[in-house]
Amino acid sequence: MRQWPKTRARFLRAKEVMPWGVTSNFRYWGDDQTIVVSRGEGPYIYDLDGNRYVDYRLGYGPVILGHGHSAVVERVSQAIRDGVIFAATTEWEIRAAERIIRMTGVDMVRFSNSGTEATMHALRIARAYTGREKVIKFEGQYHGHHDYLLFSTAMSPRQPLGSRRHPIPVVASSGIPRVIADLVITLPFNDFEAVERTVKAKWGDIAAIIVEPMLGNSAAIMPHPEFLPFLRRLCDEYSIVLIFDEVKTGFRIARGGAQEFFGVRADLVTYAKAMGNGFPISAIGGKREIMMTIEPGAVAHAGTYNGSAVGTAAADATLEILETTDALERAAQAGERLMKGISEILTEAGIPHAVSGHPNMFSFLLNFEGTPRDHRDTMSSDIELYEEIGLACYERGVMFEVDPREPWFTSAAHTPGVVDETLNRFADAVRAVLRKGKAIRPVEVTSVGK
Repeated sequence: MRQWPKTRARFLRAKEVMPWGVTSNFRYWGDDQTIVVSRGEGPYIYDLDGNRYVDYRLGYGPVILGHGHSAVVERVSQAIRDGVIFAATTEWEIRAAERIIRMTGVDMVRFSNSGTEATMHALRIARAYTGREKVIKFEGQYHGHHDYLLFSTAMSPRQPLGSRRHPIPVVASSGIPRVIADLVITLPFNDFEAVERTVKAKWGDIAAIIVEPMLGNSAAIMPHPEFLPFLRRLCDEYSIVLIFDEVKTGFRIARGGAQEFFGVRADLVTYAKAMGNGFPISAIGGKREIMMTIEPGAVAHAGTYNGSAVGTAAADATLEILETTDALERAAQAGERLMKGISEILTEAGIPHAVSGHPNMFSFLLNFEGTPRDHRDTMSSDIELYEEIGLACYERGVMFEVDPREPWFTSAAHTPGVVDETLNRFADAVRAVLRKGKAIRPVEVTSVGK
């Protein structure tokens, strides 16, 4: 059994100076489980007591090459020796923007610092371009922590969501003005009929449809093969801006992100996470006509730290590696081995399950059969059993989010040996949890359908 005396002591200090001892609510696992990290290296992180963990959280997705990747660190170090912020365009911005355009096919790029900022600005651009105010988002999808889209996220309970035919936007936090709910239309993912009916009835008010092409906070659920093309056709027909939130999928599931992987082009795309291997940076990309809506004195997009040398140099290095090496393929090989191995272990243990997502970003639902279609389906799974197995893995040195709605992420540093180590410890954890007498309950069968 692992010991955490230094980690626990330092966490008590953190609680004195930060609410709940963390800077993001998602990092709080309880007073006895919240980790304090000392360093990361490749596929591993280490706590203050020297315990090593195979890391599948990867900062919630940014670390696509592995922690502390030397080429990225060296380029950032090279850049910041000459200064970080100048209130002017730098060579690093231009290089990073050119790489994004070449890899994704967008026409133009603007930088910001976080996924939240990118989606917030993309929505403003869409509203300015169309002259409309409302936005359609999908249940279980998370587009950052700004007020305009923090509704019906993966943490929303099922009952308040209302019926599938007439969903209710569920605010995800206190402190959000009630009037904002009037601007947000929430719909179930993969529901063709609901989207078409809503657009036909309200298109004159709808500025944008924003969508995670695959659900980044709800078990990595994949779109029905025709769903994204269907959204593209509707947006074209009714002059609505289609926004792909690729904060998680961008530069992770393909070099050109979800647009390349699914073969569908959006009007605006938001990027963050994997584009900088963990350094803070995000971007909005899109069609020239829509991006040029950003006009000094007319449509605001600003930020003191936008395009800093830290983020843009990191993006320049990371994207160069992703574009010119097999890093994404190596991450996918790890994910494929994990998905197959986890499924075999769960089958042997007699636990019904469904594995969903892309090898570089996947999840699995327990006591569940069929194919999950939307956020409502994930809530039929056994979240308690998943958490018990997750904590048992944590004690054995494998770390993933203990909620099945948050995917496992792989990196180019997860070698076959690391994957085998993971699967052995995962199998031990499953056996340990079942020995405690956890019952396998009946399952609800569901599947994707148009």
